[in-house]
Amino acid sequence: MVRYDRAMEPQRTPHRVVVLALAGLLPFELGIPHRIFGYAKDRTGRRFYETLTCGLAPGPVATDADFAVRVEHGPELLATADTVVVPASYELGPVHEHGRLTEELAAALAHIRPGTRLVSICTGGYVLAAAGYLDGRPATTHWASAEHFQRLFPAVRVDPGVLYTDDGDVLTSAGVASGIDLCLHIVRRDHGAAVANDVARRTVVPPHREGGQAQFVERPVPHARQAGTATARAWVLDRLHEPLRLTDLARREAVSVRTFTRRFREESGVSPGQWLTGQRVERARELLERTDLPMEHVARESGFGTAQSLRKHVRAALGVSPTAYRRTFRAGGGGGAPKAGSRAGA
Repeated sequence: MVRYDRAMEPQRTPHRVVVLALAGLLPFELGIPHRIFGYAKDRTGRRFYETLTCGLAPGPVATDADFAVRVEHGPELLATADTVVVPASYELGPVHEHGRLTEELAAALAHIRPGTRLVSICTGGYVLAAAGYLDGRPATTHWASAEHFQRLFPAVRVDPGVLYTDDGDVLTSAGVASGIDLCLHIVRRDHGAAVANDVARRTVVPPHREGGQAQFVERPVPHARQAGTATARAWVLDRLHEPLRLTDLARREAVSVRTFTRRFREESGVSPGQWLTGQRVERARELLERTDLPMEHVARESGFGTAQSLRKHVRAALGVSPTAYRRTFRAGGGGGAPKAGSRAGA
């Protein structure tokens, strides 16, 4: 379970994110941190993050496409990072084959200061694992590489079923687009649900995807094309404050409860009840961040009914009480803070 965890000191300079571009990188993944962190701003339009890119040396970096990207910075830039992001690469060589860093890559990673937050996207986790950052920690990677990853790095606690893992100062994501999920999670952890939801709207992606990688693993016998559950989910999001039954959702799709439940789990990776609770927690987070409504009112508006039920579900999901959550995110006006080792205030 991902727990709420946010540094408490005020942020005075943008949190610096440095993306390490390695030969054979996927251009899509390289762009994810720049887009997600670049959209995160406070109410005055001030950016919360500064995102830069470096390579093992300044100059062109080959991609898996028919073009290269040119980076202006060498690995020395890693020494200035508050967060380092390592996207996937198809040319990791000894890292992917034997779990060993090349001398050049090891020298580059040596620039990273203790306490810097480390993030991998897809098979970028091989780099963190080969450097020893994932030993004894939970981690994930693309489902197609999870078994090989575990064999190569037995000290890592690989979870092949999740979209991302959060172990405080080390975070990993599954395949490709789950890098978006992880970066949104980081924004949400640093600056709250309202900021992350605004970034998601601007990027035209869901603010939070339920379920894990299992829903994307290729089945031996593909199901015939069938209707989904999107209509019911859209209907629910406008009625989170109302009592809702599974029969109500199934009726929206004109199917039986059993059929609806099966389709819902195949699409989202979770049960309808788990999804509904998650959506209500997200609604409660926004109300706690943006309003001064009494807890009883927040509970009713988010569909939990009572303040006691609200406290139970918020604590289970976030690890803190609604009052503590509100105090944290209302006190700073939605601003976030860098983790240990940050340049802020240095």
